[in-house]
Amino acid sequence: MSADTVTDVFEEHRPVLMGVAYRMLGRVADAEDVVQDAWLRWSGADRGDVREPRGYLVRVTTRLAIDRLRQIRARDEAYVGPWLPEPYVTDFGDTVPDTAERAVLADSVSLAVLVVLESLSPLERAVFVLREAFAYPYADIAAMLDRGEPAVRQLAGRARRHVDERRPRYVVDPAQRRDLTERFLTAAAEGDIEGLMSLLAPDVRLVGDSGGKAKAPLRVLESADKVGRFVIGAARKDGAGLSFRRLEVNGGVAVLALSGDKPDSVLQIDAADGVVRAVYIIRNPDKLQSLAAR
Repeated sequence: MSADTVTDVFEEHRPVLMGVAYRMLGRVADAEDVVQDAWLRWSGADRGDVREPRGYLVRVTTRLAIDRLRQIRARDEAYVGPWLPEPYVTDFGDTVPDTAERAVLADSVSLAVLVVLESLSPLERAVFVLREAFAYPYADIAAMLDRGEPAVRQLAGRARRHVDERRPRYVVDPAQRRDLTERFLTAAAEGDIEGLMSLLAPDVRLVGDSGGKAKAPLRVLESADKVGRFVIGAARKDGAGLSFRRLEVNGGVAVLALSGDKPDSVLQIDAADGVVRAVYIIRNPDKLQSLAAR
């Protein structure tokens, strides 16, 4: 295999490898590092015995991600305030034409699901990602992780039960989310507390991630009254001078707020049954670096 072919094969599979690594880690920079390490392994490997490059690369990436996740958890034990994944720009384009498959991929990378995945063990998370997001057979996952198939099935069952118990009970509708995002922003910008409250579910939750490095609630806010008043107050105090850009992150429409050309925050809502069910605000500057050029 020539050097150009080695590179071409890796680049062909890079989107899948990044998808696996990000779902495993919830952090863009760490996922990129894992994919780069996978490239180093691939470029220096004896590929004579590699009959299926994609399987080989996914196996290497998954194992590297498991090791990196263990390091991250030791590093982030003292995280300040609620934690949300680093926003990941998603655009499936024409690579995922099937609507059902697109929905599965979007759901598996959503902020709500990734928060739940943080509570899984690294092995449970690996099995869940490979099975639920990428539909790998249990036998293939077992080979990737050097585990017996019965053990992998047990890990998958435990992970699935855990996720099902903790993930939101509603299904997010993309069209509703887009419409309610625009109405939410308009009401906040105009200081229309009544209009905003009419968009919020009674048990709406607001999760703000600052890592202690920016202004955001240090606890999850629950109830329409608390969320509505916080949003209106924040818009009045901090909204001046910001510009806004729509983009797709983690499988759904979101809003990037910019102070000049510097990312200030990312806002995304979950919507169902015609109301806002959850509001996510990411303000930790470390998590916004990858959006600087957007």
